[in-house]
Amino acid sequence: RLEMRNFGVKVCVIEPGYFKTMITNVDNLEKNFSSIWQKLPEEIRTAYGESYLGQLVTMLKLLQKTYNSDLSLVTNCMEHALTSLHPRSRYSAGWDAKLLYLPVSYLPSALSDAL
Repeated sequence: RLEMRNFGVKVCVIEPGYFKTMITNVDNLEKNFSSIWQKLPEEIRTAYGESYLGQLVTMLKLLQKTYNSDLSLVTNCMEHALTSLHPRSRYSAGWDAKLLYLPVSYLPSALSDAL
């Protein structure tokens, strides 16, 4: 963003929370993760443990229930960034981005890592 300023280009960062899209679809993610898992060397799979993949998918299924389906929150940020006379540097779309990820980004690294 700062590097482009010297060329007269204004860059806005849009940081969405989690939304229901094909990218966050747990079935697709599970297939991709399983495929990658099978290609890993046995040594790496052993280091992570056989339960690692199952626990990851279980966590994703729990999180999926909180995903927002209203993508207009993201597109409204995009529209504002593109059409505003004075666009903001950063936009956060979704309650999780505003109430969880943004505040956590201001915490000291050790504390945010623990969370």
